[in-house]
Order: sequence, then structure tokens, then C-alpha cells
Amino acid sequence: MTTHDHRVHGLAADEVPPDWPPLADADVSRLLGRYPGLDAPRAIRWHSPRPLSAAALVDTAGGRVFVKRHHRSVRNAAVLAEEHAFMAHLRGAGVPVPAVLADAEGRTAVALGDWTCEVHATADGLDLYRDTMSWTPLRDLDHARTAGAMLARVHDAAEDHAAFQRDTHLLVARSELIEAADPVAALEAQLPTRPGLAGYLRQRDWRRELAGALAPFHAAVQPRIARQPRLWTHGDWHVSNLCWSGAGPHARITAVLDFGLAARTFALFDLATAIERNAIAWLEGIGDIARPDTAWALLAGYRERRPLGRDDLALLADLLPIVHVDFALSEVEYFSAITGSQANADVAWHTFLRGHAAWFASPHGQALLDGIRALA
Repeated sequence: MTTHDHRVHGLAADEVPPDWPPLADADVSRLLGRYPGLDAPRAIRWHSPRPLSAAALVDTAGGRVFVKRHHRSVRNAAVLAEEHAFMAHLRGAGVPVPAVLADAEGRTAVALGDWTCEVHATADGLDLYRDTMSWTPLRDLDHARTAGAMLARVHDAAEDHAAFQRDTHLLVARSELIEAADPVAALEAQLPTRPGLAGYLRQRDWRRELAGALAPFHAAVQPRIARQPRLWTHGDWHVSNLCWSGAGPHARITAVLDFGLAARTFALFDLATAIERNAIAWLEGIGDIARPDTAWALLAGYRERRPLGRDDLALLADLLPIVHVDFALSEVEYFSAITGSQANADVAWHTFLRGHAAWFASPHGQALLDGIRALA
């Protein structure tokens, strides 16, 4: 049965009503009728608390599947198929990524009216962190080390994925602005094709505010970013996107989930994102919110498979204060142009984009960065 009081993760460590209606029995029946062997759903077992789409675990005659539905203004079938191709590539290389199922016409991304839908095989293992919000620190250092090692494995597998950049800026973790010598000019060049973001920015002195957020960090790191080899990356490496063989310290990762933010960036960008997602308690406010032991464990696991030298660690530390900028702007665009939430757009602009960068200039932020450099 479908619940009508479903809540999703908000931006303030709270639970809020969803922007998108939860999947209902009729929605799922209409979709799964297109998939051979699944037939009519028997029950919707669980609704995801993730806020940017509607998703659920569904029991069918052919077994349990994971169904995810996006509004077409967020993902059309072509853009969704880009991440499916990356997932298939990683799966073919031995990374434990659940299969995306194809409908009777061979499509993994299905357009149904105002919606774009996908159906996945269920992930193996335990979804230990499925109710954990992103930007919630990972306390288990053994799991952090294992997560770092799996991220390195993903990067190894991604190196020969020959695909162009995502055909959207919306809710993907791209890196073009921080790669640019002049991020303000680069964003100005994008705005004619991003009218929703342009409308929000017209309300403020955004050039000064963006330049101010980047100023303490960008000029020194940009030339080194521009020289990094490009590859497709996950973009949201948080433990809530991983499944496990158990809860103990020796648990293996049995599935890598949620490639919705994936894009063509570079390996250190993804590693910096992993630290930003798992090792800093952003939802607790400002101050002493770093969890350096978690960062060191992630890096230790990563370095077991992909060595990081002194220059790599220095770049990682210098990149970390601005790694979030492109994605923060995509969230501003999503909230202002798609869901119409000025309040959430303001959080993305002031708290996320500007506030996170400013924290790294604080003594606590600098201590974390110095610790990363010292690992060399």
C-alpha cells in the first residue's frame, strides 16, 4: 500500500513534505506493465526519503525492484540514459553496480507524460545507511576506509569510459566553473542556456558574492585543476549510496548506488567530494565540525589502490574548499526554477555555496586542510 504521509530529507537536518508526489500503486502499475516478467506490482514496500525525485522498493510477480521517477524538467530520457551508460560500463568492469532494467522496447529510461522513470534490480547486501542524510559524518572508520578503497576502484574502472559531458547542469556535480581561469565570466557565458539560474542571480550582486567566495582559494589551485586528467565520476560519494555485507568492521561493499550526480570531472574532484560529504558535519552549523579521522580513513583506503603523492594531496587540500561550487549552483537553479522555493535556493546560495567555502578559511577548516597536506 502507498503511504500518504511520506516525508523526505530537508535542508536543515529535518524531515519535510516532498516536492514530488510519492509513487502510488497506479503509477507503478502503469510503468511496470512495460517490463517483461514484472507484471503488476504486489506491494510498495518502502519509499525513499531522498528529496530530488520519487523512489520506492516494489514487490512484483518477478521479484523486488527499485523504481525511481523524475520530473521531465529535471531529467529527460536522454540525460538519464547518460548515467545508465556509465553504470553499465562500471558494472562490466566488475564494480558492484545494480543493473538498470530495460523495458520491452529496450529502453532503460522511460518517458511517461510529465515523468521520466527507471527501474533497477535491487542491490545486494544491507543498506545500512539508507536513512542517513548526506553531509552526515561517517563514524565507522573501518567503513570509511573500505569506502575509500571502493572509490579508487570506481575511478580505475572509469578511466576508459569514453563519453562526453552530461547534457545538463541541473543536479549534477560538474567542475567547469572551478576549472575556469575566470569562474564569473564562465558562469556569465552559461546563463543564456540556464534561464532559471539567471533569474535568481539577477536578484543579487552575484558576481561580487561568487568572486568573494572563491577568492581565498581559486587562483592558487585553478592551474593545477586544469591539468588533471578527465574521467567520469560518481559525484555523491556518501555512505548512504553504498550497501554492505554486514554491519561489522570487516564488511565489504556489495553495491554502489545512485549515479544521479555523475559527470565528467576528475578523480581528485570525486575524492574531495567524498571528504566533503562524509567527514564534515555541515548540518551541525559552523565551528569544530570536521571529522579528520574519517577523512584520513577514506584517504588511506583510496591510497591502497591509487597512490597519492605530495602534489596530489596538496591539490586535494586546495581543491576541497571549492569542490562544491558547481553543484551548489545547480541546486540554486533547481530550487529557484523547478520547485519554486526561494527559501531553499537561498540556503543553496548562502549556506552551501558561500558558507561552506567560508568555513574552510576558518581555523577549523584550515586545520583539516593542513592535516591532508601533512599526510604526504
